[in-house]
This record gives sequence, C-alpha cells and structure tokens, in this order.
Amino acid sequence: MDVEKAFHMTGGVGKTSYAKNSSLQKKASDKVKHIIIQQVEELYLATTPKSVGIADLGCSSGPNTLSIIKDIFQAIQGISHKIMHHSTEFRVYFNDLPTNDFNSIFKALPEFHKLLRQDRKNGFPSIFMGGYPGSFYGRLFPNSYLHFVHSSYSLHWLSRVPPAIYDEHKRSLNKGCVYICESSPAVVSQAYSHQFQEDFSLFLRSRSEELVVGGRMVLIFLGRRGPEHVDRGNSFFWEILARSFAILVSQGEIEQEKLDSYDVHFYAPSREEIEDEVRKEGSLKLERLEMFEMDKSEQGSESYGTQVAVAVRAIQESLISHHFGERILDSLFENYARLVDEEVAKEDIRPISFVLVLRKI
Repeated sequence: MDVEKAFHMTGGVGKTSYAKNSSLQKKASDKVKHIIIQQVEELYLATTPKSVGIADLGCSSGPNTLSIIKDIFQAIQGISHKIMHHSTEFRVYFNDLPTNDFNSIFKALPEFHKLLRQDRKNGFPSIFMGGYPGSFYGRLFPNSYLHFVHSSYSLHWLSRVPPAIYDEHKRSLNKGCVYICESSPAVVSQAYSHQFQEDFSLFLRSRSEELVVGGRMVLIFLGRRGPEHVDRGNSFFWEILARSFAILVSQGEIEQEKLDSYDVHFYAPSREEIEDEVRKEGSLKLERLEMFEMDKSEQGSESYGTQVAVAVRAIQESLISHHFGERILDSLFENYARLVDEEVAKEDIRPISFVLVLRKI
C-alpha cells in the first residue's frame, strides 16, 4: 500500500470526519500551548524579522491547525507592539499529504481572517496563507525560509510500513497483530525502530536546511515510557484494534488472511530514540523534551471508549476502507469502543506524548 496516496484523515465536516473528532488532539495541544507561545515570543525577540515564515506540518483538515496559527499570530502581535516593531508580515504554510482535505481549511480562511482582524484598530499586518502538499519526510521549502515549525500528532506516522516485516513472498511476519505486540518476532520491533530512525533523521535534516539560524520547532507526538515496545499505553490501543478485527474474523465478516496482511505505519519512540536522532543530526539543539499524559474525561454522554473510537476512526478510516472495504467500519469501531471501555474498567490505559523544542544552531 502506498501510504502517501492512501492515508489521510477523514475529510469534510461529517459525523466521522477528523474535523468533528479531533478534540482529544486539541486537548493535548492546549496542554502544551504555553510552550509554543513561549518559543514564538523568544524567537521573535531574538530575530525581529520583517517577514515571519511559519509552517504547520501534518495540518490535517480540522479546526486545530487554524487555532494554533491564531495563537502564534496573537503572540507575535503582542510582542511586536511591546517593542514597537509593527511592520511584520506573516507567511503561513499548511502542509500535509496530497490526499488531505485542504479545501476544508481554505473554506474556513475568510472567517479566520475576520477573527484575526477583531480588535486590531491600529492596522492589520499582511498575512499570506497557502497549502503545501507533500510528505514532510524530505524537503518542502527553500533554504533558510522558515522561522517557526509546528507539528502536532503527526511524527508518529512513518513514511511507510517497514518493508522488513514482510518475508520474501511479501507476507507479513506479524500475523494477528497490526502493530508490535506480545507475539511479534523480534525482527518486527527492530524493523519499526529502524524505520523511525530513517524517517525522523530525514525529517530533522530537511527542516534544518529550511529553518533560519535561531529558528525553532515545537513537535508533539505519541511515544512510550521506556525500552519495552509493548505496554499499556499507545501500543495497547493497537492491540485492541487487532482484537476488534479478530471479532469480525470470527463472525465471518473478514478473512484471517486479510487481517494478517494489515499493518500500520505507526511508531511510538522512546525518549532515548528521539535524543539519539537529534544528536546524530547535529545542527539542531534539543532545548526541551517533556513527556505528558492526558487526563481522561467523558464528554457529555460519550464514554472514554467512544471518544477514542471516533478519534481512531477519523484517522484510520482511509486505510481500513482501502484494505477491507467500508462496510466493516461501523461494526469494527463499535467493537473497539466497547473493548476500550471494558479494559479501562479493569485497569487504566496510559498513553503518553512527547513535546520537543528544537533550535537551529
């Protein structure tokens, strides 16, 4: 499967869209928003550029990307007024894979501009926005073009499913699992780890070329606590998805062979793996690396399992539909929500995220 052609968050604003089901990601981003604002303010004070280049990598199609751009814009405006530097213009680049629903963002821009103009009686700076389709595992922008790069909940997605998890006949060695699990042979976890190293190092090298000296990046993505790949964190949600598929196999809805050939292009790195790649790249200084957990709270009448299920569906629907067909989606995620609730009732599931701050040196 060509991930770049098939993978995208569910577009539009319908019931199962990412726009309607990304509140968990928004809540996590809000938890570290103070770090983003601090970095933007420090960057601006240190460089006072006349034109600020900002990129949101893995912007997707919902409201979250515009929300963070608004926060960045307001932070820079606040600082620029304090230091009487009012001529700044803004260049904002929304990046995701070519299959992303960029139109949802573009349709929201007129209202977004109105929102930014509110309470701006002393003039409004020029702000230029555009879509930049393409994989961020490689160059996207010219040299020394960007001042600030933001990426939220995107870098745990690999550029591909690691090819080393398949045998010479293109059959998966990870049968019965969709990600690293207890029964996975060692070659599977090694392959996923190697793919992360390859991808993340390419991401860092590419952004280093594109950032100005002193430019900053704030990256937020899923990870794991220690060296063990299988824990009751992010990997456990994939185990539950595999179990949800297995129920459909037992009911004759899908074939076991079809399940055995489905693997996700995901990896939850450890702190050490992240630090190693930054150190090897060499031109970016790791200013901050923090791990955080999200508080679990039910929204209205929805259980935690349902919240997670709709979020995972909005992310995985494109690939699952491509591989299995659309007809299984409702029953699959009904099983998934129920299993998550059953597991949480027995013992907490504790997925963790990392927030990284990097500065070009």
